[in-house]
Amino acid sequence: MRNILEALTQALSTGQRVAYTALVETRGSTPQKAGASMLVFPDGSQTGTLGGGCVEAEVKRRALRLLDDGQTELLTFQLDDNYGWDDGLICGGRMKMLVDPLRPGTDDAYYQTLDRMLANGAPVTEAIVLEPERAGGGQAADRHLLDENGAVIASRGRATIPPGVREHLRPLASRPRPYVDAGVSYLPFLRRCRLIIVGAGHVGQKVAQLASEVDFDVWVVDDREEYCNNSRFPQAKRLIVGPVDQALSGLEVDSNTYCLIVTRGHNHDEEALYHLAETPARYVGMIGSKRKIKLIFDDLLNEGISTDALRRVHAPLGFDIGSQTVPEIAVSIVAELIAHRNLGEIPAVYARECLLTEPISSPSTAPSDPENQSAD
Repeated sequence: MRNILEALTQALSTGQRVAYTALVETRGSTPQKAGASMLVFPDGSQTGTLGGGCVEAEVKRRALRLLDDGQTELLTFQLDDNYGWDDGLICGGRMKMLVDPLRPGTDDAYYQTLDRMLANGAPVTEAIVLEPERAGGGQAADRHLLDENGAVIASRGRATIPPGVREHLRPLASRPRPYVDAGVSYLPFLRRCRLIIVGAGHVGQKVAQLASEVDFDVWVVDDREEYCNNSRFPQAKRLIVGPVDQALSGLEVDSNTYCLIVTRGHNHDEEALYHLAETPARYVGMIGSKRKIKLIFDDLLNEGISTDALRRVHAPLGFDIGSQTVPEIAVSIVAELIAHRNLGEIPAVYARECLLTEPISSPSTAPSDPENQSAD
């Protein structure tokens, strides 16, 4: 979404017209879900996508027509014989699109506010009135931005928010998906979670790349500057170079923080877990074999780390998908992070018993860091 907003601002600042389009409601089977957005420019080019195919082409055609002197509109498409997608497959669902044409000089404060909130990682919900009579007022296509406390911070259309909008607003802390209730479409932009990766080796590097693409703010910790640098981690928000114990002592870790331990050796892993296990982090995970993890747990119990804290540690780390290569291992790890963030827990099919109580009778099938296997 940030790239859409940045492109919109750039277009207006250079005197170019642009139409903002967004998918605000879906029903049944559709090629894209609510929340997708796209910009359409006068030359027919676009940034983003609404799912491709005939619907996208029709939205673009209508947007180009509205660019001249049109007003914001809501368009509804029934995915039947007229609107399949590129390969001719028919979904059978329904899609409702918002088209908002903007010209130089147009008040774009609404978009600037949304961009600022997203840039700061702050949660916000966009509420779009679809059916004013059910929402309790307003006009179709009125839009309101509400912060995590339900306060209106920007509006586009009528400034007065219908009473029904707040009544059906779901708490952002529960990480809701887009939904429609009482004639209003709600598009949540959730708080970004910080991901602290301890270990800048090959696995850490690949995890950082994938995690940043799925909206984690990545921090990387390692004692080797030749590994922990901007060249290898261009997407990282922060790089911390120094001994593990010094780097993690006093590091900002809160309930919105995810922590991964993927260092190059047993001792570094243990040192990192010592500092992270009893923090308020939402998630702490450590890569490695069951044998190594069990040894580290035993050592930390002897050092005074509580049993309750170690029970919270996700180890071995990553979903069991038969990972062998570094990219496969990274995928298994990031999939676990996404599941935990979006669902609030690990799906039962992938859940593991804590190694504090589970006897070790066979080698682990969960991924092991190739850089760390010798430590076992």
